[in-house]
Amino acid sequence: MCSAAAQDSRGRARWLLACVGALAVAVAPRAAELPIFDAHVHYSHDAWEQVPPGVAIDLLRRAGVRRALVSSSNDDGNQKLVAAAPELIVSSLRPYRTRGELSTWVRDESVIGYVEERLRKFRYAALGEFHLYGADADLPVPRRLVQLARSHDLVLHAHSDIDAVERLFAQWPDAKILWAHSGFESPDRVRAMLRKHRNLWCDLAFRSDHGAGGRVDPQWRALFLEFPDRFMVGTDTFTPERWPFIVEHARWSRAWLADLPAEIAERIAWKNGEALFGAALR
Repeated sequence: MCSAAAQDSRGRARWLLACVGALAVAVAPRAAELPIFDAHVHYSHDAWEQVPPGVAIDLLRRAGVRRALVSSSNDDGNQKLVAAAPELIVSSLRPYRTRGELSTWVRDESVIGYVEERLRKFRYAALGEFHLYGADADLPVPRRLVQLARSHDLVLHAHSDIDAVERLFAQWPDAKILWAHSGFESPDRVRAMLRKHRNLWCDLAFRSDHGAGGRVDPQWRALFLEFPDRFMVGTDTFTPERWPFIVEHARWSRAWLADLPAEIAERIAWKNGEALFGAALR
């Protein structure tokens, strides 16, 4: 006999799969209009049953996602998607083995052994997304992570405040950093960082202030025009329930991107991702 918890889990899985199917069908006719490089996707352990690998890949394809930068807690989820569609998945290694390590990993020396072991076994384009704030960036564990990224020529995908980003560049001046959520900062502060650091890129995951109702906010428009090669779209599937939103997010992204000059829209939609991770895609 199944437990109530198991029945509830299966019920949630059926609901998620139904949502995935309905949204994918609804958006399928638009998927070929503008390819998407989704620079912020997670496939963590609590998503594997509710959104099986084949369903996740089908969802990405139906949404018109050309490639997706994927990381997971733990990395086995990432490898499941790589095995299912190596031409679609750009692999990134998180320093998390399970949920709940977002704030503890910076002082957990065992994280380094885990990261080193995965780097020996698999190929990656980036380290992250990791959560790192302020002076914690100078702790021994994050410092070692930066050293590993440097030795393996990996992009750092940092969910960080400005202070931590500055400290990462101080440790490795030639680092390539993808700033998750554009730091949840204002356009003016993002502009200052982009002007200061030529190797800083920004994803726009889990924020909507840059585009609403198919229109680009004037402050963000000025920023996109000044730095057309430094932004990428991203969904951020940080919970299983976010997976169906990949389809809707792609449609929403195309709507506001259409308000930009075509060349800039293409850059933000997919070309910037291809350019940043080009070496890993060959």
